[in-house]
Amino acid sequence: MIHDVEIEHLQMNVDERGHLTEIWRSDWDFFQGDDEPQMSYFSETYPGIVRAWHRHNRGQVDHFVVLRGKAKVGIYDEREGSPTNGELDTYVIGEGNMNAIRVPGDCWHGFKAIGDERVLLVNFPTNLYDYDDPDEERIPYDTDRIPLNWEEPPHE
Repeated sequence: MIHDVEIEHLQMNVDERGHLTEIWRSDWDFFQGDDEPQMSYFSETYPGIVRAWHRHNRGQVDHFVVLRGKAKVGIYDEREGSPTNGELDTYVIGEGNMNAIRVPGDCWHGFKAIGDERVLLVNFPTNLYDYDDPDEERIPYDTDRIPLNWEEPPHE
């Protein structure tokens, strides 16, 4: 696992009415030091669409949860001095695998909506989005710089 990436298993409380799942708690060890979210947002992504690659250079940490559908999340560590520099991790999260992923913002990261339905992803970033000066560096999803073929079947 890439250094500073954390996984929090989300407990589903199921009964005859449906289910309730906590997606953020301030008492989880999942949030490290100053990791407390400053905002939240959700995105909806159509099946087969890849939203990658980007990273943050001002200390932002992302916390992803997929509420509907399934997403293949990729995280690539290109940080100088990191013990996992050059490593790539992928995770399938969402229906059937309810986890939250702590994503170090200075690692390249992104996701693909897999399966036949739209993905509803919620993020709890540690920094407010700056509309005038966004903290995002981007490269194409199919770059040769990162050894991930988004078309490969995910390992579940």
